[in-house]
Amino acid sequence: MIDRRTFLRRSATTLAAAGAGASLHALESSANAVADSTADGGSAALLNASLTQRVPFEGLHQAGVATKPPPQAIFIALDSIADSRAELAEALRTLSVRARVLSAGATPPVTVEGITVDSGILGPSFPPDRLTVTVGFGASLFDRYGLAAQRPGSLVPMRTFPNDELDPAQCHGDVLLQLRAGSVDTNLHARRDLLNATRGALQVRWTIDGFLPPNRTRKGHPVVAGRNLLGFHDGIANPTDAELDHLVWAGSEAPEWARGGTYAVVRIIRNRVEFWDRVSLREQEEMIGRRKDTGAPLSGGNALTPPRYDDDPRGEKVSLEAHIRLANPRTSATDGQRILRRGYNYARGTDGAGQLDEGLIFASYQRDIHRQFETIQERLIDEPLVDYIVPVGGGYFFLPPGARGSDDWVGSGLFA
Repeated sequence: MIDRRTFLRRSATTLAAAGAGASLHALESSANAVADSTADGGSAALLNASLTQRVPFEGLHQAGVATKPPPQAIFIALDSIADSRAELAEALRTLSVRARVLSAGATPPVTVEGITVDSGILGPSFPPDRLTVTVGFGASLFDRYGLAAQRPGSLVPMRTFPNDELDPAQCHGDVLLQLRAGSVDTNLHARRDLLNATRGALQVRWTIDGFLPPNRTRKGHPVVAGRNLLGFHDGIANPTDAELDHLVWAGSEAPEWARGGTYAVVRIIRNRVEFWDRVSLREQEEMIGRRKDTGAPLSGGNALTPPRYDDDPRGEKVSLEAHIRLANPRTSATDGQRILRRGYNYARGTDGAGQLDEGLIFASYQRDIHRQFETIQERLIDEPLVDYIVPVGGGYFFLPPGARGSDDWVGSGLFA
């Protein structure tokens, strides 16, 4: 009888080979089976075409950053309990081995050496469903295992800002796993798989599930980002793909192993929705700086129209204290401070006082945390919106560059 840790180490590569080899056949078989069940007028729904959409795991950059966000996400912060540097490296390698299979889709064997391989919550095979598994490292990981000299320069523990009410149980972590997919159960399946595969070396510190609303853009208006739980479109003004090299991806300023990676800021921001819902529409819009119905800036135009601060120096249209104006003043001096935002809503029921625990999982990606995110956050200190939002958790993480080939794994350069 083998123990589970030995089994997981021994079977990870076997499962990868078995899963990858069977994935395309499994997906085709699943699609054909569902099609057959509906050919005679049955009530079963046709296989959702999006389930078969695959996001490649390998690449210069990890998937899940510049990738268009699918509607479901899970963020998991882990503490390393690995006894050695070699054991930590093996756990991180295993994450990539499993992520490669999960994001490709597969039909896993039922058992290996008598132990059940897959949870089976997606059935005998699982489709890719746009799944991305993105791995990050927290500052605390570099304080151990002889990694201090390799720490990326902008990676520090997350600061506590004025207006924060951080819960230590929901902050920081040695390793970040960011899962994004088209369906809730795809993420749940991936989380279970990845945690089982690394149970002897990594343990959960905190985790939170997020979602994006479906597109409800009204006819005649441009398609923009979905709404947050304050009711406003969130993430409208993001850098273009052409701007990511100088705003998001680490370059020559980073250690060689880290070039092509990025810094992630994750903030769990609770919305005090009961109080927000009592605020007049006009006051809400003035605090944000945009119309609630269309997302257009209060200076005019539609949701994609850049706010005109040059024509409004005294803040008569868009208040000088409006969130969008403080976050992005749109000056030449602040242009290089912009960040890529990929936030998700969350809803965790109610707290002990019966208040709704809802809000935003703020996730941003930048080339330098202090120059970009922290500088923006300092401008937002004591903005009018702080009466209705409160950061309660999160952390700073460095996301290494992507795996360069089928034999590579995310973070391998750190241990070279």
